[in-house]
This record gives sequence, C-alpha cells and structure tokens, in this order.
Amino acid sequence: MQNLFEELTAAFRRNYGRLSVESYDRIVQKHCSLFEDSDTVFILLQASGYPIVERVDGYINRTFFTSYQEQRYCIIDIETNGSKPGSSQVIEIGAVMVQDGTVMDRLETFVECAYLPEHITKITGIEPEDLIGAPTRKQALISLRNFMDDAIFVAHNASFDHSFLNASFDRFGLGHIGNPKLCTIDLARRSFKSDRYGLAYLNEFLGIENHTHHRAYSDALSATKVMFKSFETVPEYINTTDDLLRFSVSSMKARNAKTRSGQK
Repeated sequence: MQNLFEELTAAFRRNYGRLSVESYDRIVQKHCSLFEDSDTVFILLQASGYPIVERVDGYINRTFFTSYQEQRYCIIDIETNGSKPGSSQVIEIGAVMVQDGTVMDRLETFVECAYLPEHITKITGIEPEDLIGAPTRKQALISLRNFMDDAIFVAHNASFDHSFLNASFDRFGLGHIGNPKLCTIDLARRSFKSDRYGLAYLNEFLGIENHTHHRAYSDALSATKVMFKSFETVPEYINTTDDLLRFSVSSMKARNAKTRSGQK
C-alpha cells in the first residue's frame, strides 16, 4: 500500500489535488493484485487514513483544499521496549488531536507487555507493574487507528514513530498508515533557529513547562507546542496543508525560489 499512497500523492500534486476516474483507476490497477476492484481499494484507502474523497467527476485529496490552520493534526508519541519493531513492541501511546490551534481530544494508554528491560524503565520511568492489565497491543493499536481517522500524522522524529507503528499495524492485520506524515523536527528546522532540535532541548528553548521527557503523552504535547511555534513563522506562501507538508521537507534552494517568486 505504501507505493500506492506515494503514487497517488504524486499524481494529485501534478493535477492540483484532483484526479479523474480514469487516472485513479489507472494508478490503482498497478497495485490491485490483492484487491477485488477500484471501489474496494478506495474503501481501504479511506480506512487507512489516506485523505481521499470521491466526487461525481473523480477524486480529490483533502490536503490540497484545507488550509493548514484548519487542518486536523494527530500528534503522536510512542514508548517502546526496544528499537526494532520485529523484536520489540509499543508499551505506551500518547496522542493529541489538534484543529484551529486548539487541542480537541487526547489519547493516552499503556500497552500490555510481558518483557520490559531495566534500561527502558530507567529512561521512561515506566515499571513492569504499569503494563499489567493494560490493553493488548491489538486493542491499543485499534484505538489509535480510530483516534487518528484521516488527520495528519505528526511526530517529533516522525520516521521512527511512523515506521514502528506501521510495522505494528501490519503485524495485527490493521493495514498500513495512509495518513500524510509531518515531522516536527523537519518543520522546526525550516521555521525557526535553534542550536539543536531534539525535543528535550526545544522544551527548554521554548519554555515548555510541566513536561516529563520520554513519556508518550507528555512528549506528544511538547511536539504539539513545537508545531504551533513553527506555525508562527512559516512563510506567507504556505496556505494549504499540502503546502505545509512540502515545505517541511523542502531544500533551502526551493524555499528561497518560492520566497522570491512570492515577492514578484
């Protein structure tokens, strides 16, 4: 599915957020070996969190038609008992749902785990007893899947959280994460100057109080505040959510060219 997400997004970008039925079907057929038809794929795309909407004349991607201020963002942090999803698991999930600059909802849960290394307890403060009787991995992941809906997936160092959760979702038959991804490290680096961009340093640099580092909900809330800080200083040419997503991974050369273009 990941290749399908990427190819669809590239096609939407070439066509200003819209695809005809014919263009959509042509892309889907390249990835259709496991699915019955284009309609089934569409249902799976929506279920995965990919922001696709069907119209009478084709399909649109919501990120091209939603301002970045009005977009829903799901800021996520996870704690794990190791670094490799093949041999490790999530032990805590924290998530914050944000829209229009306001925290709309939150998710915070431990995850049942039979093995918690001592060094993880030292880092996180999570004790083995905290995980006894907690939701199972599948239950916790389903809760997160439902909570995310089709919001933008946001995390500090998003590649880790996204890849770990993707592998975990796959393991329990929950499919891939189709939600567009935004990394607050990438966004912050392009939005404001700081000596370092690790979350612990930014907490101090930005004066974020009441924070407990390496606890999932607290780190998710801190990443939310980093995102808000970045929003204060993004260039004026950033209007839509897709503008923001592209800006967050853009090169200095591309940003300078865009700024010069906007000044003409």
